[in-house]
Order: sequence, then structure tokens, then C-alpha cells
Amino acid sequence: QVHLVESGGGLVQPGGSLRLSCVASGGTFSTYGMGWFRQAPGKEREFVGGINWSGSITSYADSVKGRFTISRDNAKNTAYLQMNSLKPEDTAVYSCAARKLIVPLTLKNDAWGQGTQVTVSS
Repeated sequence: QVHLVESGGGLVQPGGSLRLSCVASGGTFSTYGMGWFRQAPGKEREFVGGINWSGSITSYADSVKGRFTISRDNAKNTAYLQMNSLKPEDTAVYSCAARKLIVPLTLKNDAWGQGTQVTVSS
């Protein structure tokens, strides 16, 4: 079972940028699709973006297309979420997820990280 740990969250002003990292251990990272999800207060967890095992296929929620970029480095067992042009409505707890062989597009995944808080506010 792969174990995931996120980092990189924090407080940023509107229009700013953050890069989240998700480090995996305990499994063969390159056999997992990786995804990022977020949950804002009082809302359900939602899909943000996903990437396949090789990094050749990515998918994004409409709300973040053109602003967020997901990537991965299999040599470092790490997935990234680069977030640019951040808006207050991006404020949420961001969690990474892993799913064997396919891109995590739903909440049914093999492993989840504990989450990292992202707050966009002036």
C-alpha cells in the first residue's frame, strides 16, 4: 500500500502562486496514476487534476484549467501541483491520491494523503 504525504500549502494573496508536493512511499510509484483533490469548508471534496503513470496524460477540472499544472517525477516518487493566478475560491484543503494503473478522477482511490491547507486571501 502506497503512503502519501503532501507539503507546500500556506497563505497566499490573490493572483499568487504555490506549488504543492506529494511524496509517495511503500509502493511502486510509477505504477500509480496520481490525482489532486480539494475540499473547501462546508463543501464536498472535488477533483482538481490527475496524471497518468508516465506523465503523458493529464486531466483538469474546468475551474482550474489554464491556471494549475500537475506533473510528476517518478525518480523522486513525487507528484506536484503548480497553482498560479490563485483566487479566494481556491481556498481549501488539498489532498493527493493514488490509484493503481489509472488516473484518479473520482474519490475511489487506493491511497490518500493527509491534506495541506491552501488559503488565498489578501
